[in-house]
Amino acid sequence: MTDKTMTPEEVVSRLSSGMTVGIGGWGSRRKPMALVRALLRSEITDLTVVSYGGPDVGLLAAAGRIRTLVTAFVTLDSIPLEPHFRAARERGSLELTEIDEAMFMWGLHAAANRLPFLPVRAGIGSDVMRVNPGLRTVTSPYDDGEEFVAVPALRMDAALVHVNRADRLGNGQYLGPDPYFDDLFCEAADTAYVSCEQLVETAELTKDAPPQSLLVSRHSVSGVVETPNGAHFTSCVPGHHRDEAFQKLYATTPWPEFAARFLSGATEHDYQSAVQAWHKEQQ
Repeated sequence: MTDKTMTPEEVVSRLSSGMTVGIGGWGSRRKPMALVRALLRSEITDLTVVSYGGPDVGLLAAAGRIRTLVTAFVTLDSIPLEPHFRAARERGSLELTEIDEAMFMWGLHAAANRLPFLPVRAGIGSDVMRVNPGLRTVTSPYDDGEEFVAVPALRMDAALVHVNRADRLGNGQYLGPDPYFDDLFCEAADTAYVSCEQLVETAELTKDAPPQSLLVSRHSVSGVVETPNGAHFTSCVPGHHRDEAFQKLYATTPWPEFAARFLSGATEHDYQSAVQAWHKEQQ
């Protein structure tokens, strides 16, 4: 059994410019933000990012690190449209590959099963075929002869996900209401890195939670990072809800000003300290 614990910086040292990187979570929920912030502190750029997008996409887009984005949406949930992503799109600073939510899921399934594509009904008759002209259709070889969208596999070089708890071997557990396909992200990538709110012993993962909460299996994980509050400012229930006040600040502050105040430090601790200082100012 291998101890896979790392720091955020060690995770980023295994990434490189030009990679395809998947980011788990959903919108502004349980995003691996500490790992995204570590990525921003590096020189890595020219990324293809695969994500049910939230502020992870907004941060990377604002910093000019994304070449191509593969997504079904980019939202802050309580703020419907991610403003920094919107600004990047309006500047034309990234390419966008749009697929709907179901197609995205089946693209992950295809990659996890090492298939080139999977046929799905989702998308037939919708504008997704117009906005994504790279999509193809296939015809059933059986008597029904039905036409399907051939969703290409969303294969990734690396995946970044965040869970509530994990052990040192790479087993990850979510305690909230939804897994957000994080297991598929890990299985669809060549390497996967799991950040967690708390590292625990393996036996603790099954002591007070149902077995189905053990979302991520060690066989698909390359590294584990303990990052308390590492999903901030997104939610990671039941541990904490979304930091709505800070999210509003993020959404309404010009990028250079936000980055200078909160992202210019050398470590995740610097970010967390800057956030705490801002909250004290608001009291």
